[in-house]
Amino acid sequence: MNRRSFYFLFILFFLIVDQLTKFIISRSISLNNSLSVIPGFFDLVHVRNKGAIFGSFSRSGSQVVHILLMLASLVALALVIYYFFKTAISEKLLKISLSLILAGALGNLIDRIFRGYVIDFLDFSIKGWHWPSFNVADSCISVGALLIIFILFFKRSPKCSQSL
Repeated sequence: MNRRSFYFLFILFFLIVDQLTKFIISRSISLNNSLSVIPGFFDLVHVRNKGAIFGSFSRSGSQVVHILLMLASLVALALVIYYFFKTAISEKLLKISLSLILAGALGNLIDRIFRGYVIDFLDFSIKGWHWPSFNVADSCISVGALLIIFILFFKRSPKCSQSL
């Protein structure tokens, strides 16, 4: 298998996992209900997020906000695709990071286009502190972004380390 096929299959795997988990949740848990997995810590929920990651802008209900989020998603997706193809094959971790972001962005964009909202279902809380619900696509985007931050701040290129 060549490297391009690997990244394509990597993206496709996470895209399928994202869409499959959203489908299972939408069929298994009624809208706005939950199933406690670890009481007081982790629940599976079924919520519809019309906003951005972790529910930001979800309460606006504005069609303009929905259109702007879709346009922003398309622009971000185009930029990530551009950087993915511009990134050297030797930069494996960066390619993985961009692949995760692509999978997540595609997963949530598919939801926005075909459903008009994103299904969120992972719900964590600790001692009254509640993290906004999210999904596999959000997780892919977050992990990909964190990996890029790690690469930018902690991985030094040979040229940088020689000049220090």
